[in-house]
Amino acid sequence: MCGIIGLLGRRSVIDEIYLGLMTIQHRGQDAAGAITYDNRFNLKKGNGLVQNVFNEKNLARLKGQMGIGHVRYPTAGGGGTEDAQPFYVNVPYGIAMAHNGNLTNYWRLRRELFEEDKRQINSTSDSEVLLNVFAEELSRSSSPSLCAEDIFRATEATFKRAQGSYSAVATIANAGIVAFRDPHGIKPLVFGRRGRSSAFASESVTMDVLGYKRWRDIQSGECIFIDCDGREHCRRITEDVHTPCIFEWVYFARPDSIIDGISVYEARLGLGRELASGVKESGIVPDVVIPVPDTAKPAALALSIALGIPFREGLIKNRYIGRTFIMAGRKERRKSIKMKLNPIRAEIEGKKVLLVDDSVVRGNTSRKIIGLVREAGAEKVYFASSSPPLRHPCAYGIDMQTRGDFIARDKEPEKIKETIGADELIYQTMDGLLAGVTGKNGERSFCTACFSGEYPTEISKEAFHYMETDRLRKCLLTVSEDV
Repeated sequence: MCGIIGLLGRRSVIDEIYLGLMTIQHRGQDAAGAITYDNRFNLKKGNGLVQNVFNEKNLARLKGQMGIGHVRYPTAGGGGTEDAQPFYVNVPYGIAMAHNGNLTNYWRLRRELFEEDKRQINSTSDSEVLLNVFAEELSRSSSPSLCAEDIFRATEATFKRAQGSYSAVATIANAGIVAFRDPHGIKPLVFGRRGRSSAFASESVTMDVLGYKRWRDIQSGECIFIDCDGREHCRRITEDVHTPCIFEWVYFARPDSIIDGISVYEARLGLGRELASGVKESGIVPDVVIPVPDTAKPAALALSIALGIPFREGLIKNRYIGRTFIMAGRKERRKSIKMKLNPIRAEIEGKKVLLVDDSVVRGNTSRKIIGLVREAGAEKVYFASSSPPLRHPCAYGIDMQTRGDFIARDKEPEKIKETIGADELIYQTMDGLLAGVTGKNGERSFCTACFSGEYPTEISKEAFHYMETDRLRKCLLTVSEDV
């Protein structure tokens, strides 16, 4: 999970790229970067938050009327500056790209690029691989004067070579800005117009903040090219089944975003309403419903209304601590939980507390939070997850790539309840997940692989092996750095 933005206008775009990156900072806190074009490419990227990477001096030199930006959450590759985005190649034309997703055939493509296309990859990021695949295909398909048809042909060829999930934005020197979404639309991407300016971003909240009132989701398999004169060229190249990642609505996206026509906030309210039946069936009678902030608040609110039980914010979040789930190392996660949350004893002491969270992944966070609530004097601590048990590795860009990441992989709910220290554990059902997100309005398809084990794309055993090996390598590096 990363965040991307691309802008083309009639004046300098870097200020809006900076603001846009701030709106999607929740999608990645590991690194940030931006590149603009003004008869030359101007690049700044580094490790850290957007506000730490950029300053008045380096923003001033990022001149140009088109550019792209990125916030990084590491899945493929390491966490060094060399893996920060955007990436850039000279041939053909000069192309810079930022990407959100994960290439499941990364290692094979990397070999092909070196052995067949004679292209050197300098980082361990799959984004650099995707850029070079697109650049190579554009080299093969280009006419003497670059046009939209050349870009569409290159994108179609890229779709045939690149497997997995990817939403990408790219700038091409003296040509314009390109955006495309993989054939299954697994990662979100939106497109907006404001007068003669065009924008692309991972989430609609960016369009809201930047004042792009006319926007839409880019379709799965669609490519959009905006030339330097502002002309819009769109083509849906493939029409595979649209299967966006359902975890966007569960956890990742901002609640004020709308993805593929579904409000994230409304989806989370729906998940809370659907969860109510499971709580009733369990037979528990809580005194209070308390969310684990912030993602679970809408679900907890809707659940409390459905149950007729008071909703209270009994856990206060330190907003200067990063999102625990996307922190790279287990030691970092454990430290963060204690710094991040503090209970309000008056809302907890002597009460039967129903905690609501968006998910249970490794169980570490849940166990620590339940411990905090018990220390604050709770008589009972029940735990409800607004999503079903997570059991299967994500191949598409979420930091859940090894089978050992999942407490539910080889444990039944009763055993998980004991492990995390809850008096009762209630999971959302798969039917409840789908109904909650869609609002029961017709049939919709999603990627639910982490819950169901059903992957929308073909993934080889070799790909899973490489992903697990890479993830374990990064964990070992993190541990060695902590020691």
